[in-house]
Amino acid sequence: MSLVVLVGVAGTGVYWFGLREDTASAADTSTTTAVTASTTTFEQSVSATGTVTPAVQEEVSFAVSGTVTSVDVAVGDTVTAGQQLATVDTLQLNADLLAAKADLVSAQASLSNAQAEADGTDSSDAQIAAAAAQVEVAQSAYDDAESDMAAATLTAPVAGLVTTVDVAVGDAVTGSGSTSTGGAEGAMGTGVTGTTTTSTAQFVIIGTDAWTVDVSVDETDVASISVDDQVEMTGDSLDDTLYGTVAEIGLVSTSTTGVAAYPVSISVTGSPEGLRDGTSVTAEIIYQRRTGVLAVPSAAVTTVDGESVVTQEGAGGEQTTTVVTVGETSGTMVEITEGLTEGDTVLVTTFTPGAGSGDDSDSQQGQVPGGGELPDFGSGEMPDFSGGMPGGGPMGGVNG
Repeated sequence: MSLVVLVGVAGTGVYWFGLREDTASAADTSTTTAVTASTTTFEQSVSATGTVTPAVQEEVSFAVSGTVTSVDVAVGDTVTAGQQLATVDTLQLNADLLAAKADLVSAQASLSNAQAEADGTDSSDAQIAAAAAQVEVAQSAYDDAESDMAAATLTAPVAGLVTTVDVAVGDAVTGSGSTSTGGAEGAMGTGVTGTTTTSTAQFVIIGTDAWTVDVSVDETDVASISVDDQVEMTGDSLDDTLYGTVAEIGLVSTSTTGVAAYPVSISVTGSPEGLRDGTSVTAEIIYQRRTGVLAVPSAAVTTVDGESVVTQEGAGGEQTTTVVTVGETSGTMVEITEGLTEGDTVLVTTFTPGAGSGDDSDSQQGQVPGGGELPDFGSGEMPDFSGGMPGGGPMGGVNG
């Protein structure tokens, strides 16, 4: 029991410290477990975040001018390489092709005449050379017109998923051609990764059988990693871990927070189902993996007089300490290089804090032991304790 004290009057009030029971806190508990030293695999890795992007992205547009006569795919369609996407009218293209054909025939005829009339003079030879050059020009123009005629039908250059269709029947289009991008292509030399630009292409097709992840690695870590290092990737929207390898490490750094970082491109292994462009992942780039490492939980190792020791149980049940030499750590495990062999048993002791006494109602302000209430001293008058303490307790240590 704690001492009952009623402390004095000061100013307009008194303060009451009531009798309270000492509630013993629940004692801390410890648990000792025997753990076997065993061999495992240690990994050292660099962590970085990035987004999944298709390794192949084709921006496809008509290379010729004309009026769109058909659009054969929609966003979300899966296409094969060579599949028709859209067409434009061929009226002008056909006229250009016929004109080029006529020019070619005429040039060939002129060359034939010049050759037939050749007399070996310099003038005759010059006429033949000029006619032959005209044939070459006409042939090139005809080839171009023929290519334009074929380009009136736009086809998919790769198999994949159509993500953009920005053309409709009746639209007038001008030739702009197509471009191909993929992952961080072109970014390794600029230090830019994961940059997305707005496409003006009439169709965009992304490959769904090859993916990349673009990340940035700090200058303090980039020296540890190499091309072909294995990578494990996880994300909130992923059901399973993705695996990959480092494909490229950029040479030019960027700095946004005062720390230089280098772009790293990761190739995802295989063709995981359900993977989407823009999925956020955390990548663990594993730059060192050692197998057969003898290890015990880090909690089993303590320091005594500057030496690392573990606790073992002797034949008679007594506890003994063994000096060990530790190496690297990995997660909750520590490498043991000397002092133990595989199969040795060590003791790991864990402590659990006591629950404590919780809420003791008798010690709350405004209450006294026995359930009484503190007197109201707000009036500034000394209460009358001649009948005893509130709650029925005796007076003690009070001087009027």
